[in-house]
Amino acid sequence: MNLLFANDAPGAYPPSWYAETARAAQARPALSGEVRADVCVVGAGYTGLSAALHLAQAGASVVVVEAHRAGFGASGRNGGQVGSGQRQGQDWLEARMGHAAAQALWQIAEDAKALIRDLDTRHGMGIGWAPGIVNAERTDQGATAARAYADRLARDYGYTQAEPLDRAGIRALIGSPHFAGGLIDWGAGHVHPLRLALGLARAAEAAGAQIYEGTVVHDVDPGPGARVHTDGGVVRADHVILAANGYLGGLSGDIASRVMPINNFVIATEPLGARASDLLAQDVAAFDSNFVVNYWRLSEDRRLIFGGGESYSYRFPADIAAKVRRPMLEVYPQLHGARITHAWGGTLAITRSRMPYFARVAPGVLTASGYSGHGVAMAVMAGRLLAEATRGDSAGFDLLARVPTPAFPGGSRLRAPLLTLAMSWFAMRDRLGV
Repeated sequence: MNLLFANDAPGAYPPSWYAETARAAQARPALSGEVRADVCVVGAGYTGLSAALHLAQAGASVVVVEAHRAGFGASGRNGGQVGSGQRQGQDWLEARMGHAAAQALWQIAEDAKALIRDLDTRHGMGIGWAPGIVNAERTDQGATAARAYADRLARDYGYTQAEPLDRAGIRALIGSPHFAGGLIDWGAGHVHPLRLALGLARAAEAAGAQIYEGTVVHDVDPGPGARVHTDGGVVRADHVILAANGYLGGLSGDIASRVMPINNFVIATEPLGARASDLLAQDVAAFDSNFVVNYWRLSEDRRLIFGGGESYSYRFPADIAAKVRRPMLEVYPQLHGARITHAWGGTLAITRSRMPYFARVAPGVLTASGYSGHGVAMAVMAGRLLAEATRGDSAGFDLLARVPTPAFPGGSRLRAPLLTLAMSWFAMRDRLGV
């Protein structure tokens, strides 16, 4: 089954609160015939659109091909959290990469947050940046570790915007009795994710990039004079960037062995009015310490947008609202009876290490994907790093390409059933509070 069409109508955004409140462009035409470009980008999510924007601004001719619509995939459906650092903590990075590389990776992540805000300002995207993300820990041990990590960031990285929270502090801020403490990162923030993606698309086109929608890529012939074969034509290019993340399919066996698509689900409640302040006393986002992470924030019209639950098969569950309502009520039992107005799913991609996979997968073909739930800022930054590498400045790209991202056991054929077994085990531990 083709994951591109397993759960979504061709060319239609999912029925999300984001799609309802974003200013989407008219559908762009599909590619027909043969076109020539310096760079062909496959996928019009954050990574591909950012790469296209930065390349076009540098004077390159760029063609972007997208099977559905710009921002259609995870870029337009996620929780909107723009986190600090990499997906793995600095301890993990230092142990595997050394202190200097870990410092450089931290700085890339800091630059990624700044890039989001700069792009929003320069291009008038209206993404609604709001500062503050809470890391909510369920155990005393987790709360102690969060405090120690905040201290370590201040001591070793000069980052002083992570503020520890004790049990009373976190209860006052996020209105749930289930957390022992944690921290709030005032240097992180949250945004409207689809507005970010659509803003990138408009900016890329204004810089000269061409975006073709409704254009499925079937094959890529790498090398000098690469050819990207679509259902309606061919793109000939000097360089190809594969930026389809969880929707890449079989275009690269190397990527498929290391990057696995999974599904995640989100709901939005009815507007909660004054009740919203009982859930989040300030306009911050939050996520918990479960292995299968729950995450939430308030919308601009005071709905709770809550994400939780995963699946590892192609199909979304028949009742997404019911799947996500359960973890939402575990965090906020006071929302019993609140009406769910929107429920949607999306496909993201993970790696075994939970760090993104950057690689040169064939002559003239670069990729970045597998952001593992930490992709809003890093995917936009990845696009810039891909653009720089394509033009010969590959320092940032090469650093991320050194991060260990081993293949899944069993390769692309057995990764899903083996991961399902592992994730079922961790989900049980979450339910038991282990």
